Amino acid sequence: MAGRPAHPNDSNPRAPDRFLEEAATYSVRGADAPDLDTGIAAIRNTLKTLSPRPGVYRMLDARGDVLYVGKARALRNRVTNYTQVDKLPRRLQRMVSLTRSMMIVTTNSEAEALLLEAQLIKRYRPAYNVLLRDDKSFPYILLREDHDFPRMSKYRGAQKYKGQYFGPFASAGSVTSTLNSLQKLFLLRSCSDSFFANRSRPCLLYQIKRCSAPCVDRISKQDYAALVADARAFLTGKSTEVQAKLGAKMEAAAEALDFESAAAYRDRLKALTFIQGSQAVNAQGIADADVFAMASQGGTVCIQAFFIRAGQNWGHRSFFPVHVQDMDEAEILTSFLMQFYQDMPAPKLILTDRQPFECDLMLEALSANRTGKLELLVPQRGERKRLIDQAQRNATEALQRRVAESASTAKHLTEMAELFGLDGPPDRIEVYDNSHIQGTNALGAMVVAGPEGFRKAAYRKFNIKRAETVPGDDYAMMREVFERRFARAQSEDPDRSSGDWPDLVLVDGGKGQLGAAMEALATLGIDDVPLVGVAKGPERNAGRETFFLPDGREFTLPVNSPVLFYLQRLRDEAHRFAIGAHRGKRKKAMTTSPLDEVPGIGPARKRALLMHFGTARAVRSASLEDLQKAPGVSKAMAQSIYDFFRG
Repeated sequence: MAGRPAHPNDSNPRAPDRFLEEAATYSVRGADAPDLDTGIAAIRNTLKTLSPRPGVYRMLDARGDVLYVGKARALRNRVTNYTQVDKLPRRLQRMVSLTRSMMIVTTNSEAEALLLEAQLIKRYRPAYNVLLRDDKSFPYILLREDHDFPRMSKYRGAQKYKGQYFGPFASAGSVTSTLNSLQKLFLLRSCSDSFFANRSRPCLLYQIKRCSAPCVDRISKQDYAALVADARAFLTGKSTEVQAKLGAKMEAAAEALDFESAAAYRDRLKALTFIQGSQAVNAQGIADADVFAMASQGGTVCIQAFFIRAGQNWGHRSFFPVHVQDMDEAEILTSFLMQFYQDMPAPKLILTDRQPFECDLMLEALSANRTGKLELLVPQRGERKRLIDQAQRNATEALQRRVAESASTAKHLTEMAELFGLDGPPDRIEVYDNSHIQGTNALGAMVVAGPEGFRKAAYRKFNIKRAETVPGDDYAMMREVFERRFARAQSEDPDRSSGDWPDLVLVDGGKGQLGAAMEALATLGIDDVPLVGVAKGPERNAGRETFFLPDGREFTLPVNSPVLFYLQRLRDEAHRFAIGAHRGKRKKAMTTSPLDEVPGIGPARKRALLMHFGTARAVRSASLEDLQKAPGVSKAMAQSIYDFFRG
């Protein structure tokens, strides 16, 4: 094979499309035999085409699924190491034995390769890479700047709006409590622009003194701008200035005998004191920093993160990376940090309890996502060391709780195996439930759990859409859900090698729902998936559940049984997910129109039809002649609309 294709951005490594895979990727496929020798042969076949350039390599199995993503300063040298299997740990030997092909992406530098590696790990979630399981985006406080009266609100996602973003916060709850206090303190609006534009009188927030009501001119633009400036100063660490300013205004109002205004300033000072008390952390001299500390026990790793912004603690979170067995802790930390900062810029200071692997290279890669100098320190004394010690204590305590929970869960799974006659403790448990209101917006839901807890990335929703499924028929809905779920599993993974087949299936319901599930599996020729029906007790009394097995047996468990509590948690999670998905579907249906589905109908023509006929139902039932009389509707379009609604 000739050398790699020319990269279009070789001259510009900072280009946004520098990782254009169509131009930089090539692959070499090997045979499909599942053994170590074949894996080595596939790797050696790839080595024939490799050069000592920096880049990223992907190990693929026989199905083309990504097993591992790695980066290298010199691809040929790094990949060669995988052919010396005697020097590899057992984990990587297993990976090589499964490897049947490789995909190579060359880059301009090793730092660029490190960034790409983190991107690909997040995209493919390979089975042999360290993975940041909790990869949800962090919430921010957004102060919009595209309105005469800026709005302060909670925000999550890409930073696409004009304004200032303050965060990250560790959780949505910490943002909500902070926003509630900020509303009392600065009286900034939190409503949407459309709500703001259509107000004729103040809302409840004004009455309870959490908004200055700029929507009805209860405050001037200049005075509101002063409130915005105070809020911005507070969120950037200048809380003492805001406190002094409010104190002076309160004293001035009191001296002028304006006791009502003085009381208002007093209440705002109380709100300020509350925020300072709830967020303050003794971090003198530290403006913006992230603090990380690690603890490990029995193959489980916990990384505790503290978020320091503007000299205040904006929360902390515990992370438990997976696939860390036989991994060096410094390498785990590096992989964690690269994934952690994938979607947000790093602060100017990172504090860790140990030196990450290839620290300089990692800092070079992370600096590509931010402006200004980035510094990583391992404190040995002083205030920064005290913060690290605090994070270490929290990491150790969180890890101990996790290990205790895991031990308890392992015991529950063992007892469940005995209870339901399984071959061993289940690794993947699927729980199914349906949700609808009198047959409308019907859907099925599947949640997945394992020894480590709920696997939310594996949750699935099934919109009930078959014509033969009668609306409101729970049994028919359950049949449809099971047929679709397992028909797909049969087609995509007939050998059951991916780990996506369940070891135990729980059905929220009694004999009827269980029978529907059994009928669906029998139709597909599947008779080896363990099924259990979980029916609520009389008057839906939790603790009196009856369990139904396919062989006709049914039984209950003692109300204080730990296994019963665990099964209730699984059932309740499925119910919560189904209800939430149903509410989302119902909310979406309220804002949609049947006209949205008609081909060729845009916003302007839809508006004209609704103005002419009044409702979408009237448009749907209109005759062809009436449709032709509508403004802006040609004969061909009228015919198209008429045919669409009449099949």
